[in-house]
Amino acid sequence: MPETRSINQNLSPKLLPDFRNMGTVLRIVLLTNAVALLGALSQSVSLADLQSGLLHGSALLQPVLLSSLLLLYALNPVLARLPYWQGAAVATAIVALVTVMIDKLGGELIFVTDDIGMFRYVRHALVGAVVTLALLAYFRLRALALTPAKHEARLQALQARIRPHFLFNTINAVLSIVRADPKRAETALEDMADLFRVAMTEPRELVELEKEVALARQYLAIEELRLGERLKVNWDIADMPPDALIPPLILQPLLENAVYHGVEPLAQGGTIEVRLYRSRDELHLEVRNPAQSQTSLHPNGHKMALSNIRERLSLLFDVEAQYQVERDAGHYQVHIIIPYVKGLPA
Repeated sequence: MPETRSINQNLSPKLLPDFRNMGTVLRIVLLTNAVALLGALSQSVSLADLQSGLLHGSALLQPVLLSSLLLLYALNPVLARLPYWQGAAVATAIVALVTVMIDKLGGELIFVTDDIGMFRYVRHALVGAVVTLALLAYFRLRALALTPAKHEARLQALQARIRPHFLFNTINAVLSIVRADPKRAETALEDMADLFRVAMTEPRELVELEKEVALARQYLAIEELRLGERLKVNWDIADMPPDALIPPLILQPLLENAVYHGVEPLAQGGTIEVRLYRSRDELHLEVRNPAQSQTSLHPNGHKMALSNIRERLSLLFDVEAQYQVERDAGHYQVHIIIPYVKGLPA
């Protein structure tokens, strides 16, 4: 039986950067070029000398940077499974070896003839290793700094699932049918228990999409007890990859907002449209609900829930996550785009 951990426990942060994340790659490119610029500035005595230094330095730096990023991208799954210090050592060795190889292949075309011999290769390899270690230290400190924010966002997600109005509404709905339909009341209580159990015991950062959909259906079944035929849901999941990984408790809050801010205020009710699909290397989640012009019945909860989702997506996927909101006269739609990740979470 797998071990279950409480959300209140300290989970080990992923200190080694994800070399397949666009935000990580952009930071590496910008920081590396910034270090190269500072190095050229410190050694230059004139503008012409600076331009020459940047030109010669970039001739070696850019091929090394591109080749190293490609290798780290390919080896990212292997590095992610290694202990931090082993992964950092492997990444540093990769950069040093790439630097030496590119220097040996094209260094004679870049550097002056008097800059030859083993010392040049050793010097460039050491510079590459030191810059790599400095970048890894930056990402380690950044991961440690973001860990409290991730835990806080997770706790906020937990609190959102045990809001008093949801608990009281569910209990009242169950009491209203407990005599007329005891089997349905029992199922509703089991669904509510499953919702709370997942919120309190799920320690992973990512879960399978099919499990998130199953949890969302359980939530909607509870709300149907209260709203009856006023609540209708259309699921468009024919193109949904069931094994895709997403942050837990992302879809259900979107549906909760659609119920409370879209369907419930309307006397005749309405239809929530859910579309989940994959497009190339991206996973799309769309939730569309009817909207009215007047102020929502629960404005504060609406803003807090959506802000929490945006924060969690940013912490997990950096710039690769997109959160789009569209409004028109009669509808409100949230469209989330995240990288398509397949497999079991680490």
